[in-house]
Amino acid sequence: MSKRSAFLKHLGQTNDFPLMLEIERAEGCYQYDVLGKKYLDLISGIAVANIGHQHPVVNKALKAQIDKHSHVMVYGEFVQSPQVEYAEWLAGQLPQDLNCTYFTNSGAEAIEAAMKLAKRLTGRSKIISCLNAYHGSTQGALSIAGGEELKAAFRPLLPKCEQIPYNNIAALEAIDTDTACFVVEPIQGEKGAFVPDEHYMQAVKARCLETGTLLVLDEIQTGFGRTGKPFAFEWSHVIPDILVLGKALGGGLPLGAVVTSTERMAAFKNDPILGHITTFGGHPLSCAAGLAANKWLFDSGLILEVSRKEQLIKEALSPFKVNGIGLLLSIQLEGFEQVHSACKQLVNNGFITDWFLFNINAVRLAPPLIITDNELLEFAQAFRELRF
Repeated sequence: MSKRSAFLKHLGQTNDFPLMLEIERAEGCYQYDVLGKKYLDLISGIAVANIGHQHPVVNKALKAQIDKHSHVMVYGEFVQSPQVEYAEWLAGQLPQDLNCTYFTNSGAEAIEAAMKLAKRLTGRSKIISCLNAYHGSTQGALSIAGGEELKAAFRPLLPKCEQIPYNNIAALEAIDTDTACFVVEPIQGEKGAFVPDEHYMQAVKARCLETGTLLVLDEIQTGFGRTGKPFAFEWSHVIPDILVLGKALGGGLPLGAVVTSTERMAAFKNDPILGHITTFGGHPLSCAAGLAANKWLFDSGLILEVSRKEQLIKEALSPFKVNGIGLLLSIQLEGFEQVHSACKQLVNNGFITDWFLFNINAVRLAPPLIITDNELLEFAQAFRELRF
């Protein structure tokens, strides 16, 4: 049986039209199939490969760690250097009140942990999120997702989860003294890289402070330079009570995290003991890879180039409407048929793109931050030559 046939028969499928690329290797901004054809990666495995594929600093860190140990004990019991060093480094990049990290396996698991922590800290049970938000596909994360079409088939989900319009200050009145937390993205990823108005996040923070509600910022997709700053909350100068990370956090390996203060995180220690637990969260290989990747990224100066690259690609695609910030962008078309056609034509021409869950009229762009000006312009030319 061919690998393509085995893929369709033996691997669980998520849609009826998978890309079906059979990738043999990847390096830098490119992926290569079994026939040797190369593809410029414009989505980074959905905002994961921020410094590209097979980066030497990541490979060096992985090889060094695998010679020491991989999994040795469930999370939180042994002092494991990769976890400790990464958590310490993260604390040095974040505001003072975000100094304690709980590592998970993924962003969705980090959302689950953040929801539990907020309930434990406040004694409240209501959780508010936004329409057109996406926080993961586990049952708790799905409960606060903003698309009924994703949730209807799996109800009943968690009770007391409500969604309000994003970027709507009046709607924040729904956050009240029964609300444990407001979970929100600083930029709505699956809405098509939708950037809120300038004062929205300040209004969010003010309402949370007024009602004693914890502000949980989901930076799973926006963290680590994707928007042109190390973390997207820096654009609004709003510091969350709980920060959720994933995707690029692991340097290409599976890793998520909840970051808050040491005092808040202590709620998981007692009543009950082991209030949150994971076997593989903060795996030594993932932490070693993530630390190496993001230390290199922060030291490289690449983040300072992201906003310039944003303007370059927007200007090169000026006949089209391009939304978003940094290198988290969407190209608006006239419907999903055009989007599907565009993605198919582009992959045939050697460019990997994708679409959005809550904006099916747009093509997704989230290339590695190392992408060059020439590579961006090459893509823009190919996009302008598409036929619909």
